[in-house]
Amino acid sequence: MTIEQTLSSLVIKAVKALYDIDAAPQQVQLQKTRPEFEGNLTVVVFPFVKAARKAPAQVAEELGQWLQDNGQIISKFNAVQGFLNLSISDRFWLEQLRDMAANEHYGDSTEQRGLMMVEYSSPNTNKPLHLGHVRNNLLGYSIAQIQEANGWQVVKTNIVNDRGIHICKSMLAWQKFGNGETPESSGKKGDHLIGDYYVRFDKEYKAQVAELVAGGMDEEQAKKEAPLMKEAQAMLLKWEQGDAEVRALWEKMNGWVYAGFDETYRQMGVSFDKIYYESNTYLEGKKEVERGLAEGKFYRRADNSVWADLTANGLDEKLLLRTDGTSVYMTQDIGTAKLRFQDYPIDKMVYVVGNEQEYHFKVLSILLDRLGFPFGKELVHFSYGMVELPNGKMKSREGTVVDADDLMAAMIQDAREISKDKVNTLPDVTPAEAEEIARKVGLGALKYFILKVDPRKNMLFNPAESIDFNGNTGPFIQYTYARIRSVLRKAQGMDELRFTNYDSGVSLNEKELGLIQRLGEFPAVVKQAGDEFSPAVICNYAYALACDFNSFYHDHSILNEPDADKRALRLALSAEVARVIARAMALLGIEVPERM
Repeated sequence: MTIEQTLSSLVIKAVKALYDIDAAPQQVQLQKTRPEFEGNLTVVVFPFVKAARKAPAQVAEELGQWLQDNGQIISKFNAVQGFLNLSISDRFWLEQLRDMAANEHYGDSTEQRGLMMVEYSSPNTNKPLHLGHVRNNLLGYSIAQIQEANGWQVVKTNIVNDRGIHICKSMLAWQKFGNGETPESSGKKGDHLIGDYYVRFDKEYKAQVAELVAGGMDEEQAKKEAPLMKEAQAMLLKWEQGDAEVRALWEKMNGWVYAGFDETYRQMGVSFDKIYYESNTYLEGKKEVERGLAEGKFYRRADNSVWADLTANGLDEKLLLRTDGTSVYMTQDIGTAKLRFQDYPIDKMVYVVGNEQEYHFKVLSILLDRLGFPFGKELVHFSYGMVELPNGKMKSREGTVVDADDLMAAMIQDAREISKDKVNTLPDVTPAEAEEIARKVGLGALKYFILKVDPRKNMLFNPAESIDFNGNTGPFIQYTYARIRSVLRKAQGMDELRFTNYDSGVSLNEKELGLIQRLGEFPAVVKQAGDEFSPAVICNYAYALACDFNSFYHDHSILNEPDADKRALRLALSAEVARVIARAMALLGIEVPERM
């Protein structure tokens, strides 16, 4: 039980005993004591003043005295008008530390909340993952970890956009300009190879458009009449008709891409429990659209395209099937949602998708509800901001994206260079261990920098800032953990490693007390992060805890403390800080090195 829960229960007993008031838990208002007053927590007594028929200061004084006399956890108190400032006894804080250390799953909720599916990544098979995908994957994976800690059974899922005109563009370019090139022959990852041909298509297509415009054609007409675009559209139609040659090429090239994606996901440290493919789900979506059309919920235009009229919902009209009968993203998402709810008893469906798709998910929710699916209104779009670069936005077609593989490799290289002098001072460090430290630090810097920003805001990514060993960065927190682990390794031969003598009368100084209080906040922080779907809440906490420990470490000796009980206490406290840092970072998908 937390100090807040314990105090709340005591206050309810106190007002009953003193004033015969039956108080509800929500009436007990607790807050941290302001720095200018002595105390750890403050009780706001105004909710009880009217029923007690006494002045606020008198109620505070009487309440404080009762809590000190009966609660056995209040060492002293002071009343300031209607505010009761309470100093919690050292014995209570020490017991809190003991209980935390004894709880193997400290920070995790014991509540069972049902099944949540979290969708993230959603790549296209015409290009490798880029910086935008990095933020998406890191947010999705961390949200899944945080929700598991909050009592949800989580299914992590991915929808791969493996069909459509963009896929055909890469396929056509490879057919025309590839000369049989493969990942093996080129030495490139498959997703990078296919991405190159997507860029090549755009280059050749623009040249054709420019040539048509130079010949006197209107630019918009030229874009439609360019031979490459017409061929790509014809290829898409053949694919939907099941053309054997087109399908064989599609399977071969997608296979290259999937192998590349798997390698990127492994390096990034994210995973999925279930992967859906648009090539399978779009047909289910088409069936539902055709059912909706037959039931009068959608309508067909003269050009044979199918639309949903959403004007009654304050929106516009939405295309569901093109003139030639081919599907759009909305069609696929309808089918995917249907299949997911058939596959799993989902209580909450969360889509981790950028904020440029907010309209899309509003429409999806309305359409699913219109089609009679009860889960339509309950879908959650976790809308996050875009990642921007100092030199502007990324463009896949022009090949100006920041590639995820290149970014991770660069971050690891930066960590390797920056930490080289530190790592080389470690006793018996092997090249393999040094490389593993660089990997953890480089990826930790990347993940923390992206996750510490409020996910709903756009962010500017700056690799140089992210890998600093000082300030609010991943490496700073990782180094704090490694420092603690070093202290604990040195203490292994000491008899007093475990602090068990809670009756020794050992007292807590301000820094020790602050650390225990900060550790006590962890379960509430995990809950807040889950309620708000915000890994940034965990980042802020981990940074604050690391700062608190470093301040304590700077001011107080641990291993050289002459008093055995005090030394054991500080070792136990340090061990718990390390454990909570490791757990907080794990919720962010960040590994912590034992040595740095």
